[in-house]
Amino acid sequence: MKFLFFFLPTIPATLDERRKLRPISNRTEYFQKMIDEVVEMARLAEEVGFDAVAFPEHHLHGEGLEMGSLPLLTQHVIHNTRHIKVGPIGYVLPGWNPMRLALEIGWLDQLTKGRTLIGFARGYQTRWLNNMAQKIHVSATVSDKSEVDRTNREAFEEVFRILKLAWGDEPFRFKGKHYEFPYPFETGTPWAPHEWTREFGAPGEVDEKGNIRAINLIPKPYQKPHPPLFQAFSVSEETVRWTARERITPSILISEPKRVRELAEIYRKESAEHGRKLNLGEGIGVLRCVNIGENREQAMRMAQDGAVGVGFRKFFYHFGFWEAWRFPEDDAKYAGRMLPVEECTLERVEKAKFAFFGNVDGVRKEMDALAENVNPEWFMWQGDQGLLPAEVVKNQIRAFGEKIIPRFK
Repeated sequence: MKFLFFFLPTIPATLDERRKLRPISNRTEYFQKMIDEVVEMARLAEEVGFDAVAFPEHHLHGEGLEMGSLPLLTQHVIHNTRHIKVGPIGYVLPGWNPMRLALEIGWLDQLTKGRTLIGFARGYQTRWLNNMAQKIHVSATVSDKSEVDRTNREAFEEVFRILKLAWGDEPFRFKGKHYEFPYPFETGTPWAPHEWTREFGAPGEVDEKGNIRAINLIPKPYQKPHPPLFQAFSVSEETVRWTARERITPSILISEPKRVRELAEIYRKESAEHGRKLNLGEGIGVLRCVNIGENREQAMRMAQDGAVGVGFRKFFYHFGFWEAWRFPEDDAKYAGRMLPVEECTLERVEKAKFAFFGNVDGVRKEMDALAENVNPEWFMWQGDQGLLPAEVVKNQIRAFGEKIIPRFK
Protein backbone atom coordinates (compact mmCIF):
# COMPACT_ATOMS: atom_id res chain seq x y z
CA MET A 1 0.00 0.00 0.00
CA LYS A 2 1.16 3.55 -0.78
CA PHE A 3 0.16 6.55 1.32
CA LEU A 4 -0.86 10.06 0.27
CA PHE A 5 -1.67 12.99 2.56
CA PHE A 6 -4.34 15.21 1.02
CA PHE A 7 -4.37 18.90 1.95
CA LEU A 8 -7.34 21.15 1.33
CA PRO A 9 -5.20 23.59 1.92
CA THR A 10 -6.83 25.90 4.46
CA ILE A 11 -6.07 29.25 6.11
CA PRO A 12 -5.30 28.36 9.76
CA ALA A 13 -8.08 29.92 11.84
CA THR A 14 -11.06 29.14 14.03
CA LEU A 15 -14.60 29.71 12.80
CA ASP A 16 -14.80 32.79 15.06
CA GLU A 17 -11.66 34.21 13.45
CA ARG A 18 -13.05 33.58 9.96
CA ARG A 19 -16.24 35.39 10.95
CA LYS A 20 -14.40 38.32 12.54
CA LEU A 21 -11.77 38.73 9.78
CA ARG A 22 -13.95 37.98 6.76
CA PRO A 23 -12.78 37.40 4.12
CA ILE A 24 -9.76 35.98 5.89
CA SER A 25 -8.02 34.88 2.67
CA ASN A 26 -7.44 38.55 1.80
CA ARG A 27 -5.02 38.81 4.73
CA THR A 28 -1.47 38.09 3.65
CA GLU A 29 -0.22 37.14 7.11
CA TYR A 30 -2.82 34.38 7.34
CA PHE A 31 -2.18 33.23 3.78
CA GLN A 32 1.52 32.92 4.59
CA LYS A 33 0.72 30.86 7.69
CA MET A 34 -1.17 28.43 5.46
CA ILE A 35 1.77 28.08 3.05
CA ASP A 36 4.17 27.52 5.95
CA GLU A 37 1.92 24.84 7.47
CA VAL A 38 1.55 22.99 4.18
CA VAL A 39 5.34 22.90 3.74
CA GLU A 40 5.99 21.81 7.35
CA MET A 41 3.41 19.04 7.18
CA ALA A 42 4.62 17.87 3.76
CA ARG A 43 8.15 17.60 5.15
CA LEU A 44 6.87 15.62 8.13
CA ALA A 45 4.80 13.32 5.90
CA GLU A 46 7.92 12.65 3.84
CA GLU A 47 9.96 11.97 6.96
CA VAL A 48 7.52 9.41 8.41
CA GLY A 49 6.96 7.41 5.23
CA PHE A 50 4.21 8.92 3.08
CA ASP A 51 4.75 8.51 -0.65
CA ALA A 52 2.95 11.65 -1.82
CA VAL A 53 1.06 14.78 -0.83
CA ALA A 54 -1.66 16.34 -2.95
CA PHE A 55 -4.13 19.23 -3.14
CA PRO A 56 -7.38 20.02 -4.96
CA GLU A 57 -7.70 22.83 -7.50
CA HIS A 58 -10.19 25.41 -6.26
CA HIS A 59 -10.25 29.20 -6.44
CA LEU A 60 -11.90 32.37 -5.05
CA HIS A 61 -12.37 30.88 -1.57
CA GLY A 62 -12.21 34.03 0.50
CA GLU A 63 -13.64 32.08 3.44
CA GLY A 64 -10.24 30.41 3.81
CA LEU A 65 -11.19 26.78 3.15
CA GLU A 66 -9.64 24.86 0.26
CA MET A 67 -7.23 27.16 -1.56
CA GLY A 68 -6.49 26.44 -5.23
CA SER A 69 -3.48 24.37 -6.15
CA LEU A 70 -1.78 25.47 -9.35
CA PRO A 71 1.64 24.24 -10.54
CA LEU A 72 3.31 27.00 -8.50
CA LEU A 73 2.19 25.57 -5.14
CA THR A 74 3.20 22.08 -6.24
CA GLN A 75 6.62 23.36 -7.28
CA HIS A 76 7.05 25.27 -4.00
CA VAL A 77 6.35 22.16 -1.91
CA ILE A 78 8.63 20.02 -4.09
CA HIS A 79 11.50 22.45 -3.69
CA ASN A 80 11.04 22.40 0.08
CA THR A 81 11.05 18.60 0.34
CA ARG A 82 13.51 15.95 -0.86
CA HIS A 83 11.83 13.05 -2.62
CA ILE A 84 8.09 12.86 -1.94
CA LYS A 85 5.79 13.19 -4.97
CA VAL A 86 3.56 16.27 -5.06
CA GLY A 87 0.67 17.38 -7.23
CA PRO A 88 -2.98 18.33 -7.50
CA ILE A 89 -5.79 15.82 -7.47
CA GLY A 90 -6.78 17.32 -9.54
CA TYR A 91 -6.56 19.87 -12.28
CA VAL A 92 -10.15 20.74 -13.23
CA LEU A 93 -9.83 20.09 -16.96
CA PRO A 94 -12.83 22.03 -18.32
CA GLY A 95 -11.29 25.21 -16.83
CA TRP A 96 -7.94 24.84 -18.60
CA ASN A 97 -6.73 25.46 -22.11
CA PRO A 98 -5.30 22.00 -22.83
CA MET A 99 -2.10 23.28 -24.47
CA ARG A 100 -1.41 25.62 -21.55
CA LEU A 101 -1.92 22.78 -19.06
CA ALA A 102 0.21 20.31 -21.04
CA LEU A 103 3.01 22.90 -21.10
CA GLU A 104 2.72 23.71 -17.39
CA ILE A 105 2.89 20.04 -16.41
CA GLY A 106 5.74 19.32 -18.83
CA TRP A 107 7.80 22.16 -17.38
CA LEU A 108 6.97 21.20 -13.80
CA ASP A 109 7.94 17.58 -14.34
CA GLN A 110 11.22 18.57 -15.99
CA LEU A 111 12.14 21.19 -13.38
CA THR A 112 11.52 18.73 -10.54
CA LYS A 113 13.01 15.69 -12.35
CA GLY A 114 9.86 13.65 -12.10
CA ARG A 115 8.56 14.45 -8.64
CA THR A 116 5.06 15.47 -9.63
CA LEU A 117 1.83 13.55 -10.09
CA ILE A 118 -1.26 14.57 -12.04
CA GLY A 119 -4.85 14.37 -10.95
CA PHE A 120 -7.90 15.21 -13.04
CA ALA A 121 -11.33 16.48 -12.01
CA ARG A 122 -14.47 17.51 -13.86
CA GLY A 123 -15.40 20.45 -11.63
CA TYR A 124 -18.46 20.94 -9.44
CA GLN A 125 -18.04 24.49 -8.07
CA THR A 126 -19.90 27.13 -10.08
CA ARG A 127 -18.35 30.21 -8.45
CA TRP A 128 -15.05 29.85 -10.27
CA LEU A 129 -15.40 27.14 -12.94
CA ASN A 130 -18.34 28.81 -14.70
CA ASN A 131 -16.15 31.89 -15.07
CA MET A 132 -12.99 30.07 -16.15
CA ALA A 133 -14.80 27.85 -18.67
CA GLN A 134 -17.08 30.54 -20.09
CA LYS A 135 -15.45 30.61 -23.54
CA ILE A 136 -16.25 26.95 -24.18
CA HIS A 137 -19.69 27.29 -22.54
CA VAL A 138 -19.12 24.61 -19.92
CA SER A 139 -20.46 24.79 -16.37
CA ALA A 140 -19.70 23.06 -13.10
CA THR A 141 -21.75 19.93 -12.54
CA VAL A 142 -22.73 17.01 -10.37
CA SER A 143 -23.03 13.52 -11.84
CA ASP A 144 -26.77 13.65 -12.51
CA LYS A 145 -26.86 12.71 -16.24
CA SER A 146 -28.23 16.18 -17.10
CA GLU A 147 -27.31 18.16 -20.19
CA VAL A 148 -24.92 20.28 -18.08
CA ASP A 149 -23.32 17.06 -16.77
CA ARG A 150 -23.02 15.63 -20.30
CA THR A 151 -21.40 18.80 -21.66
CA ASN A 152 -18.96 18.97 -18.75
CA ARG A 153 -17.90 15.33 -19.23
CA GLU A 154 -17.53 15.93 -22.98
CA ALA A 155 -15.17 18.89 -22.38
CA PHE A 156 -13.28 16.98 -19.68
CA GLU A 157 -12.62 14.00 -21.94
CA GLU A 158 -11.65 16.23 -24.88
CA VAL A 159 -9.02 18.06 -22.80
CA PHE A 160 -7.75 14.72 -21.50
CA ARG A 161 -7.33 13.34 -25.03
CA ILE A 162 -5.39 16.43 -26.06
CA LEU A 163 -3.07 16.14 -23.05
CA LYS A 164 -2.22 12.53 -23.91
CA LEU A 165 -1.53 13.49 -27.54
CA ALA A 166 0.56 16.52 -26.53
CA TRP A 167 2.81 14.43 -24.27
CA GLY A 168 3.49 11.89 -27.01
CA ASP A 169 6.71 11.72 -28.98
CA GLU A 170 5.18 12.75 -32.32
CA PRO A 171 3.62 16.08 -33.35
CA PHE A 172 -0.15 15.86 -33.08
CA ARG A 173 -3.29 17.09 -34.80
CA PHE A 174 -6.70 17.27 -33.16
CA LYS A 175 -10.11 18.65 -34.05
CA GLY A 176 -12.86 18.41 -31.45
CA LYS A 177 -15.97 20.29 -30.43
CA HIS A 178 -14.16 22.79 -28.21
CA TYR A 179 -10.54 22.85 -29.42
CA GLU A 180 -8.54 22.32 -32.57
CA PHE A 181 -4.78 22.05 -32.96
CA PRO A 182 -3.26 23.57 -35.00
CA TYR A 183 -5.54 26.57 -35.27
CA PRO A 184 -7.08 26.99 -37.78
CA PHE A 185 -7.16 23.24 -38.29
CA GLU A 186 -7.90 23.14 -42.02
CA THR A 187 -5.21 25.59 -43.20
CA GLY A 188 -2.71 25.48 -40.33
CA THR A 189 -1.10 28.38 -38.48
CA PRO A 190 1.04 30.77 -40.59
CA TRP A 191 4.69 30.58 -39.48
CA ALA A 192 7.24 33.03 -40.91
CA PRO A 193 10.47 31.11 -40.06
CA HIS A 194 9.14 27.93 -41.65
CA GLU A 195 12.44 27.15 -43.36
CA TRP A 196 14.19 27.11 -39.98
CA THR A 197 11.52 24.80 -38.54
CA ARG A 198 11.54 22.57 -41.62
CA GLU A 199 15.30 22.05 -41.16
CA PHE A 200 15.55 21.80 -37.38
CA GLY A 201 12.01 21.18 -36.05
CA ALA A 202 9.95 18.02 -35.87
CA PRO A 203 9.29 16.25 -39.19
CA GLY A 204 5.83 17.12 -40.46
CA GLU A 205 5.47 20.18 -38.25
CA VAL A 206 5.22 22.60 -41.21
CA ASP A 207 3.86 22.17 -44.73
CA GLU A 208 5.26 23.38 -48.05
CA LYS A 209 3.32 26.65 -47.74
CA GLY A 210 4.95 27.55 -44.43
CA ASN A 211 2.02 26.73 -42.18
CA ILE A 212 2.17 24.81 -38.90
CA ARG A 213 0.21 21.62 -39.59
CA ALA A 214 1.01 19.70 -36.38
CA ILE A 215 1.86 20.74 -32.83
CA ASN A 216 5.05 19.51 -31.19
CA LEU A 217 4.66 20.30 -27.49
CA ILE A 218 7.87 21.18 -25.63
CA PRO A 219 8.93 20.12 -23.07
CA LYS A 220 7.80 16.53 -22.86
CA PRO A 221 7.38 15.25 -19.29
CA TYR A 222 10.45 13.94 -17.48
CA GLN A 223 8.48 10.81 -16.49
CA LYS A 224 7.62 8.63 -19.47
CA PRO A 225 5.15 8.74 -21.00
CA HIS A 226 3.84 11.15 -18.34
CA PRO A 227 3.56 11.47 -14.53
CA PRO A 228 1.26 9.09 -12.62
CA LEU A 229 -2.42 9.87 -13.31
CA PHE A 230 -5.20 10.11 -10.70
CA GLN A 231 -8.92 10.89 -10.86
CA ALA A 232 -10.42 12.99 -8.07
CA PHE A 233 -13.20 11.66 -5.82
CA SER A 234 -14.75 8.90 -7.91
CA VAL A 235 -18.18 7.61 -6.96
CA SER A 236 -19.78 6.28 -10.14
CA GLU A 237 -19.23 2.97 -11.89
CA GLU A 238 -18.94 4.88 -15.18
CA THR A 239 -15.96 6.86 -13.88
CA VAL A 240 -14.27 3.79 -12.42
CA ARG A 241 -14.57 1.98 -15.77
CA TRP A 242 -13.18 4.98 -17.62
CA THR A 243 -10.18 5.27 -15.28
CA ALA A 244 -9.45 1.57 -15.72
CA ARG A 245 -9.43 1.93 -19.51
CA GLU A 246 -7.16 4.97 -19.33
CA ARG A 247 -4.79 3.55 -16.68
CA ILE A 248 -5.75 6.23 -14.16
CA THR A 249 -5.93 5.66 -10.39
CA PRO A 250 -9.42 6.59 -9.14
CA SER A 251 -9.69 8.20 -5.69
CA ILE A 252 -12.78 6.32 -4.53
CA LEU A 253 -15.00 8.30 -2.17
CA ILE A 254 -17.57 5.51 -1.69
CA SER A 255 -16.55 3.73 1.50
CA GLU A 256 -19.07 1.00 2.40
CA PRO A 257 -16.87 -2.12 2.20
CA LYS A 258 -19.16 -4.21 -0.01
CA ARG A 259 -19.52 -1.40 -2.57
CA VAL A 260 -15.79 -0.61 -2.51
CA ARG A 261 -15.05 -4.24 -3.31
CA GLU A 262 -17.57 -4.18 -6.16
CA LEU A 263 -15.88 -1.10 -7.66
CA ALA A 264 -12.44 -2.69 -7.19
CA GLU A 265 -13.63 -5.80 -9.04
CA ILE A 266 -15.08 -3.64 -11.83
CA TYR A 267 -11.76 -1.80 -12.14
CA ARG A 268 -9.81 -5.06 -12.30
CA LYS A 269 -12.19 -6.59 -14.88
CA GLU A 270 -12.23 -3.49 -17.09
CA SER A 271 -8.42 -3.28 -16.91
CA ALA A 272 -8.10 -6.93 -17.95
CA GLU A 273 -10.35 -6.33 -20.95
CA HIS A 274 -7.93 -3.60 -22.05
CA GLY A 275 -4.73 -5.58 -21.67
CA ARG A 276 -3.76 -4.96 -18.06
CA LYS A 277 -3.94 -7.83 -15.55
CA LEU A 278 -4.10 -6.58 -11.97
CA ASN A 279 -4.54 -7.98 -8.49
CA LEU A 280 -7.63 -6.84 -6.60
CA GLY A 281 -7.00 -3.30 -5.34
CA GLU A 282 -4.04 -2.68 -7.61
CA GLY A 283 -4.43 0.58 -9.50
CA ILE A 284 -7.10 2.08 -7.22
CA GLY A 285 -7.02 4.59 -4.39
CA VAL A 286 -9.45 5.28 -1.54
CA LEU A 287 -9.96 8.62 0.21
CA ARG A 288 -10.61 8.49 3.96
CA CYS A 289 -10.57 10.76 7.02
CA VAL A 290 -8.52 9.72 10.04
CA ASN A 291 -8.38 11.15 13.53
CA ILE A 292 -6.06 9.57 16.08
CA GLY A 293 -6.46 10.41 19.76
CA GLU A 294 -5.85 8.76 23.09
CA ASN A 295 -9.31 7.20 22.64
CA ARG A 296 -12.30 7.31 20.29
CA GLU A 297 -13.98 10.17 22.17
CA GLN A 298 -10.95 12.45 21.87
CA ALA A 299 -10.55 11.53 18.20
CA MET A 300 -14.18 12.42 17.55
CA ARG A 301 -13.76 15.80 19.21
CA MET A 302 -10.92 16.47 16.78
CA ALA A 303 -13.09 15.34 13.88
CA GLN A 304 -15.90 17.67 14.94
CA ASP A 305 -13.59 20.67 14.49
CA GLY A 306 -11.71 19.21 11.53
CA ALA A 307 -12.31 18.02 7.99
CA VAL A 308 -15.43 15.98 8.77
CA GLY A 309 -17.29 18.33 11.11
CA VAL A 310 -16.36 21.59 9.36
CA GLY A 311 -15.14 20.81 5.85
CA PHE A 312 -17.58 18.09 4.88
CA ARG A 313 -20.58 19.09 7.01
CA LYS A 314 -20.55 22.88 6.65
CA PHE A 315 -19.15 23.22 3.12
CA PHE A 316 -19.02 20.05 0.99
CA TYR A 317 -22.50 19.02 2.15
CA HIS A 318 -23.99 21.59 -0.23
CA PHE A 319 -22.41 19.81 -3.22
CA GLY A 320 -23.93 16.44 -2.36
CA PHE A 321 -20.82 14.74 -0.95
CA TRP A 322 -22.77 13.05 1.84
CA GLU A 323 -24.75 11.07 -0.73
CA ALA A 324 -21.66 8.86 -0.94
CA TRP A 325 -22.50 7.69 2.60
CA ARG A 326 -26.19 7.00 2.08
CA PHE A 327 -27.58 3.72 3.45
CA PRO A 328 -30.45 1.65 1.98
CA GLU A 329 -32.82 2.80 4.71
CA ASP A 330 -32.21 6.42 3.66
CA ASP A 331 -33.66 5.78 0.22
CA ALA A 332 -37.09 5.07 1.69
CA LYS A 333 -36.94 7.91 4.18
CA TYR A 334 -35.49 10.58 1.85
CA ALA A 335 -36.53 9.35 -1.59
CA GLY A 336 -35.67 11.81 -4.34
CA ARG A 337 -33.81 14.29 -2.16
CA MET A 338 -30.47 14.80 -0.46
CA LEU A 339 -29.86 13.71 3.07
CA PRO A 340 -30.86 16.54 5.44
CA VAL A 341 -27.92 18.15 7.18
CA GLU A 342 -28.97 16.78 10.58
CA GLU A 343 -28.31 13.28 9.21
CA CYS A 344 -24.72 14.22 8.34
CA THR A 345 -23.02 13.14 11.51
CA LEU A 346 -19.68 11.78 12.64
CA GLU A 347 -21.44 8.52 13.44
CA ARG A 348 -22.67 8.21 9.85
CA VAL A 349 -19.23 8.52 8.24
CA GLU A 350 -17.78 6.21 10.88
CA LYS A 351 -20.47 3.60 10.20
CA ALA A 352 -19.87 3.99 6.44
CA LYS A 353 -16.14 3.35 7.04
CA PHE A 354 -15.20 6.69 5.50
CA ALA A 355 -13.75 8.00 8.77
CA PHE A 356 -11.55 6.15 11.24
CA PHE A 357 -11.76 7.57 14.77
CA GLY A 358 -9.80 6.11 17.65
CA ASN A 359 -6.42 5.43 19.19
CA VAL A 360 -3.59 3.91 17.18
CA ASP A 361 -4.83 0.36 17.77
CA GLY A 362 -8.36 1.26 16.71
CA VAL A 363 -7.25 2.96 13.51
CA ARG A 364 -4.87 0.09 12.75
CA LYS A 365 -7.79 -2.33 13.09
CA GLU A 366 -9.81 -0.33 10.53
CA MET A 367 -6.82 -0.31 8.18
CA ASP A 368 -6.50 -4.09 8.56
CA ALA A 369 -10.15 -4.49 7.53
CA LEU A 370 -9.66 -2.22 4.51
CA ALA A 371 -6.58 -4.16 3.43
CA GLU A 372 -8.40 -7.46 3.82
CA ASN A 373 -11.37 -6.21 1.79
CA VAL A 374 -9.59 -4.69 -1.24
CA ASN A 375 -5.98 -3.79 -0.29
CA PRO A 376 -5.97 -0.55 -2.34
CA GLU A 377 -2.72 0.48 -3.96
CA TRP A 378 -3.18 4.01 -2.57
CA PHE A 379 -4.55 5.10 0.81
CA MET A 380 -5.37 8.82 0.65
CA TRP A 381 -5.86 10.62 3.94
CA GLN A 382 -7.98 13.77 3.89
CA GLY A 383 -6.14 15.82 6.52
CA ASP A 384 -7.21 18.58 8.91
CA GLN A 385 -4.55 21.21 8.10
CA GLY A 386 -5.83 24.70 8.87
CA LEU A 387 -8.87 23.47 10.77
CA LEU A 388 -7.09 21.95 13.78
CA PRO A 389 -4.01 23.45 15.46
CA ALA A 390 -0.84 22.67 13.50
CA GLU A 391 0.76 20.68 16.33
CA VAL A 392 -2.34 18.49 16.65
CA VAL A 393 -2.27 17.69 12.94
CA LYS A 394 1.47 17.03 12.97
CA ASN A 395 1.13 14.69 15.96
CA GLN A 396 -1.47 12.68 14.04
CA ILE A 397 0.72 12.52 10.91
CA ARG A 398 3.64 11.37 13.05
CA ALA A 399 1.59 8.71 14.85
CA PHE A 400 0.14 7.38 11.60
CA GLY A 401 3.53 7.33 9.89
CA GLU A 402 5.47 5.73 12.71
CA LYS A 403 2.89 3.28 14.06
CA ILE A 404 0.58 2.39 11.18
CA ILE A 405 2.31 2.85 7.80
CA PRO A 406 5.09 0.26 8.45
CA ARG A 407 2.45 -2.45 8.87
CA PHE A 408 1.22 -1.97 5.29
CA LYS A 409 4.37 -1.04 3.37
